[in-house]
Amino acid sequence: MKQGIVLKLFLFTTGLCLFILAVIFIGQTVFFKQFYVHQKVKDVNVALQAYEQDYLNLSADTHDTTKLEQDFYQKHNTWITTVDTQGNLKYADDFSMEIQLEPSDESMFSNKTMTVPLYSFIDVEEFSNDNPFLIPWIEEGGEIAMEGLIMNNRPVIQRMGKRKFNLRDESHLENRQMVNKEYAIVNRYENPTQYRENYPTFLVKGTITKVRIPEGAGVSRYTNHLLLERIKVFQADLLYGDWQDSKNANQILDYEENHVNYKIFVDRIQDRDGNPAYLFAMTSLQPVNEAAGMIKDYYVYIIIATLLLVVLASFYYSRQITRPLLRINRTTRQMADLDFSEKIPITTKDEIGDLSRNINELSERLHSHILRLEQDIEKEKQLENTRKEFIAGVSHELKTPLSVIQSCLAIMKDGVASHKRDYYFKAMEDEVKRMDLLIVDMLELAKYESGTYTMDMDSFYIDAVIERVCAKLATDLEAKQLHLDMSLKPVEVLANERRIEQVVVNFLSNAIRYTPDQETIVISILEDQDTVKICIENKGTRIPDEQLEKIWERFYRGEPSRQRSAGGTGLGLAISKKILEMHGVPYGAINTPEGVMFYFHLNKKA
Repeated sequence: MKQGIVLKLFLFTTGLCLFILAVIFIGQTVFFKQFYVHQKVKDVNVALQAYEQDYLNLSADTHDTTKLEQDFYQKHNTWITTVDTQGNLKYADDFSMEIQLEPSDESMFSNKTMTVPLYSFIDVEEFSNDNPFLIPWIEEGGEIAMEGLIMNNRPVIQRMGKRKFNLRDESHLENRQMVNKEYAIVNRYENPTQYRENYPTFLVKGTITKVRIPEGAGVSRYTNHLLLERIKVFQADLLYGDWQDSKNANQILDYEENHVNYKIFVDRIQDRDGNPAYLFAMTSLQPVNEAAGMIKDYYVYIIIATLLLVVLASFYYSRQITRPLLRINRTTRQMADLDFSEKIPITTKDEIGDLSRNINELSERLHSHILRLEQDIEKEKQLENTRKEFIAGVSHELKTPLSVIQSCLAIMKDGVASHKRDYYFKAMEDEVKRMDLLIVDMLELAKYESGTYTMDMDSFYIDAVIERVCAKLATDLEAKQLHLDMSLKPVEVLANERRIEQVVVNFLSNAIRYTPDQETIVISILEDQDTVKICIENKGTRIPDEQLEKIWERFYRGEPSRQRSAGGTGLGLAISKKILEMHGVPYGAINTPEGVMFYFHLNKKA
């Protein structure tokens, strides 16, 4: 027995620990990344909504916008910026140059000043103090040539050089993403001429009038080259119409660079002036990959710790759990042999202690129930004697009226005392009525005891029922010159009105039957909070205390001879008892200083 329990607990513990370990491993390797990405996207979307409100509440200032973007990155580990409908960074004036264009054949550029964002062509680090002459021709007063495309009726610069013949050599600067996009788009057309009809080119010259280089914290905005490259790609797609714009929902893109996954968020908004703009955010998913890798390495230690836990747990089970289980097994075997003398000692407050306590309680209850069963067997024997007495009583009750009828018929048949013919007919009629009443009461009592009768409940006033019963029995009261002393209250109760009226009739008839002439019967209603007590007390005759419980039995009249002179069938109180038990209310009979009081309770209507 002990070995079996230890083995089962050991296998169960091992299997459970390994199952939990497998679930954790599968969950973290398969679902953890998905959960992380889903939660990350959800958090960034919520943060974007808050950022939009903060962005719109700020003044149109490059410094404040830069600080807002940096705060967003510090809080959410996500890069963010704002671009206009041409795909250019908004508030990028701190890293740009102004060019005064020369007059040319292209009227749309004649004698105009153009502001060119430098982040699209050159890294901000190339303007550092360590490389002051990396691009010497970008200086105020220097000459510059530019070529590009007319897109959406606005110029988009692709290349810049010191002179026109420098636009294709190594010293030129270009927006590489726009150039690469052009190579891809040209292949969609049948010939280059058709492409140029949709996207005309331009070539202009000018003089650099001003160069702005960011300083201090503003430099960091242009050092994230990965974000800037994705913005340039977005700009190229946007200008060439490859970006599927959505005015009602964010767009989320997946991007991978150097085996690191990123999520890109593009949200169309309106800027402070009500013009269309885009929130462009980018977040790295690298932390989840690193965490998942570390967890896989850590599983070696988890498995070792789990195996140690299994061994220790099995040892604990074998020493602490199986010992009380074996003691419980021994005690229950004794209980199976009806030996309830041994009790299990309770040494713990856990489930084993509760089990021991419950078995002890079960032992006590079984012992008490067995004793009660023995008592019930004894009562069953007494009940069998009662059944025999019942059959004898029925036989006696039916035998007497039948004997009277038989005697009357014999006298009338012989013609003896013919002048008393009416008397004998009246005697036989009385006996027939008595037998009829006896049979009706016996059938009604059997109906209540069958267990199939349903007592329907309704509300009524009990005082009205009592008054109605007194009116019915007024003749019997007058015959014995009895006085009624009633103390009634109008109380509405919930019961079966017809059956309660039958109880009142039986109690009052019984009181009339056993009250001496010219005595008093007291009827009262005592009201409680939720119940009402109905009392019917007759003055005069009292019942011996040892017979108070027997008066509810069938055919019991208080005299061993069962004399019938008092009238009745001997079943009225037995029927009343069953009716009140089916109502589930208390009832009884007690001796008073002047007589006997029958009472019962009823529930008030809520």
